[in-house]
Order: sequence, then C-alpha cells, then structure tokens
Amino acid sequence: MNTSEEVQLQPVHESTRVRLLRGRAQRPPMTGARVTTTLAASTGPAGARARAVSGFTLYDVANSAFVTTVVTAVGGPFLTAIAEHAADDRGRVWVLGLEPRASALFAYAVSFSVILQVVLLPILGAASDRPVAKRRVLVLGTAVGAVATLVMAVVPMGAVLPAFAAFVVANVAFGAAILAYNAYLADVAELPDRDRVSARGFAFGYAGGAFVLALSLGLITAAEPLGIDRGTAVRITIAVSGIWWAAVGLVAVRRLDAVRELPGYDATTSTEPLLAQARSSMRQLLGSLRALRALPGTARYLLAFLLFNDAIQAVVALSAVVLTQELFVAKGQEAEDATPFLLQLILLIQVVAVFGALASARLARRYGAKSTLLLTLVLWSSVVVYAVVALDSTAAAYAMGIVIALVLGGSQSLARSLFSSMVPQHRQASFFGFYELAERGTAWVGTLVFAIVLDITGSYRGALLSLLVLFVSGGLLLAATDTDAAIAAARDAEDTGDPAVVEVPPQ
Repeated sequence: MNTSEEVQLQPVHESTRVRLLRGRAQRPPMTGARVTTTLAASTGPAGARARAVSGFTLYDVANSAFVTTVVTAVGGPFLTAIAEHAADDRGRVWVLGLEPRASALFAYAVSFSVILQVVLLPILGAASDRPVAKRRVLVLGTAVGAVATLVMAVVPMGAVLPAFAAFVVANVAFGAAILAYNAYLADVAELPDRDRVSARGFAFGYAGGAFVLALSLGLITAAEPLGIDRGTAVRITIAVSGIWWAAVGLVAVRRLDAVRELPGYDATTSTEPLLAQARSSMRQLLGSLRALRALPGTARYLLAFLLFNDAIQAVVALSAVVLTQELFVAKGQEAEDATPFLLQLILLIQVVAVFGALASARLARRYGAKSTLLLTLVLWSSVVVYAVVALDSTAAAYAMGIVIALVLGGSQSLARSLFSSMVPQHRQASFFGFYELAERGTAWVGTLVFAIVLDITGSYRGALLSLLVLFVSGGLLLAATDTDAAIAAARDAEDTGDPAVVEVPPQ
C-alpha cells in the first residue's frame, strides 16, 4: 500500500491539487491509507469498473428507443400504411422482384434484415474479438442505424422500396451495434456479477424506452391541438428515436471506454493492412466455429436460444401489426385509430418490464438462471395460446401486456448472461456474432414462419399460433442442456489454455 508521501509524488491535475489543499484546511488530516483508498475508489480499477458498468447500462437506454418505438410500436403499422398506399387491387405490392401482401411487408422486412445479418454478423463478431475493433463496430452500427432511422421518418407514402430499405439498413446496423455491446458484458462484469449487470442493463433500457415512448404518446395524442396530422406525429416519433439512439449512445460509448483501465484488458491497436485484418477476421471466425464444436453444451444452448428467442422476437416485433388488424381493422376502424392504444400498451409493458427484469435476477440467484428462464418460456407459450383463443378487446390486450412485461426482461437478460458465462473470455464477440443472429429485434425464423403462414392463410391468429412450435422446441432443448457443465467447460478451457477454444489470432 502507498504511503501518504508516495501519493503526493504522483502527478495530479492542478485543479485537483487546489481542491485537496482546501479540503486539508477544512478537515482533520487524513492518514496515508485513507488518501490512498479515496483516490483508488475514483481512479483505480473499482472506479473504472463502475464507469464501464454505467456505460453498459446507458447504451441499453440508448438503443431501446429504436427497439421500443420503431420496431415494436409504430414501425410495423407505419410500413404497412406505406405499402397499402401503393397496393394494387389484390392488396399486393412490388418489392425486390416479389409481390407480397401489403400487410406482410413488415414481417418480410424484419426477416430480410436478419438474413443479411446471417452473412455479416459472424464476420463482424470475429473482427470484434479485438477490443479496438469492438468499439468501432459499436460506434459505426450506432451511427448508421440512427441515420437510417431518420431516413425512414421522411420516406413519402407509397414509396415502398425506400421505406423497406431504410428499415432493413437500420435493423442490420442495430444488430451489429448490439453484437459489440453484448460482448462488452464480459469486460465490464466479472462472472458472479453478470446476471445482475445484464438485468440492470435491460431494466434501465426498458425505462429509457418507456421515456421516449411516453414522449411519442404525448405527441401523437396532442397532434390535432398542435395542428399536425397523426401520420406526421408518427414520423416525428421515429425521427426522435434515431436522434436519441445517437446522442445517448455517444455518451454511453465514452463511459464504456473505462474498460481500458481494468486489469488485463488488451487495448492493442492492429497495425495490419485492411486486407490482412479481413483475413485475420476470417481465421478468427473459423477458429470460433471450431471452438463452438469443442464446447457442445454451449452449442446446444445456442440452438435452443435460436428457437425460443426467435419466437419471442417475432411476438415483440409483430404484436403491433396483429393488434391493429385484429382489434381495429377487422372491426371496421382505421389502422391509425390503433396508434394511441398501441403506445399506451407498450408504455405499460416498458414500465412493468423494469420490475420484471430486476425480479428475474433475484429469482435466478435463488432458483438458478436456467430454471427461471424455463419458467418464462412456459409463460410466453401461455400468452400465445391466450392471444389466439381469447384476445377480443383492448382490455384483454392490456392484461396480456402485463404478463408479457413480467417475462420479457427476465427471458432476455438471463439468456444473455447465461450464454456469456458459457463462452471463453477471448471469444466473447465472435460467439455473440452467432448469438446476435437471433437476438432481440433481429429474429428471422419466427418472422419468416409468421409471414409465410399469413401470406398463405390471411389469418393473423393462425400465423401467431405457428410460433408455438418454436417456443416448445426451444424450451425442451434448453431443459435437456446441462448449462452448469457448459459453464465449467468454458472455464476449464481457459484454465488449461486449450488452443482449440481460447486461441485468438494475433493483433
């Protein structure tokens, strides 16, 4: 431990020196141990970790505006309205050589964006196992996603292809940013603390999403007194979501930079030419695939997650369209009439989900993360069955929304922290490249199944029921996976230095 004389010899900023001198004149002298402890708390590893955790939490606040307002609340009805404005007498539109129903355009947009991610995200994940590259992917994904969201807000009615393209670009960029963001979890939180930090991120994210959604609801509700139509108000809410994502995300990234001060963090910058870096990323990707084969428990969990999380994300992404069509359009009302109800419902879900995410961490400590996650999947399946059989009013939708809120945060936060625990430290980003293929807002199997069933049958309830297959199959595979053994296998591979698992190409 440093003595008080050693502390005085360390470089100190002049303003800090003045404050310290003033403090000495007002307080009794502090011992060397107390000075060291005070400085270490703010500038040492503990202070750096606290800043990094706050940055991790804050980025969830940033991106949740896009997920909540654009993907979940208004994006689906907005794209559907644009498509219906250009639909022919059969109710179909032309996009990329296909003629889907106008009502199915949003589901196809979500699916197409994730098909692109199937190609891009594993490569980006492999590159992001290098710490500096991980930060670049986070920043670039945030910037591109925010700009594409702003473009989406100004696309004119009937411009199907530009609207489709803007959403696809924004969602792909979101997936890239979240890939890098999730990989930071292992940097900012030590293994015993990951469930808590992950749940805290989701809880604050729901609160941030609720705040932006409340602003959106207020604007849309007050549209007529403000002298604007409801369609213009929706466009403004989409634009606000993009601006929020960019502005709050910038602050979060700066806080996340504190991970550089943590012991053992490698912030080496690659000096390789771009082509050489691309080759290294491909080698890293192939190495991660070999590592995944060497960790069968992690691979099995990833497959289970792909199934049940695709179903969760399909429900989240498509709920606004389903509720609009079933509770409003099917009863002879205009689609725009559903907007205030949808925003109120999603705002309710966001607020209740804060408590759901925090409660899930407590349940996980008592009963285990796997058992708690399985419980949430049982409740998710029950929600789908209820929606298909009994959903007939907005009151029923509010009740269903409360149940969704209680399980949404838990299923997402525990799935993330459990997976992170099964992955070796130096493979976090590349493994999260695989994980992100099915992460929130980027599901593709579920939305594609939904779109195909809807396109064939024209029934939203039948399309929703088809998602039950994914919930059940994913839950059964998770139940059959020994997650404790998978966690131990990842830690053992690190301790023994198994090159098939932990080796990473040089910077």
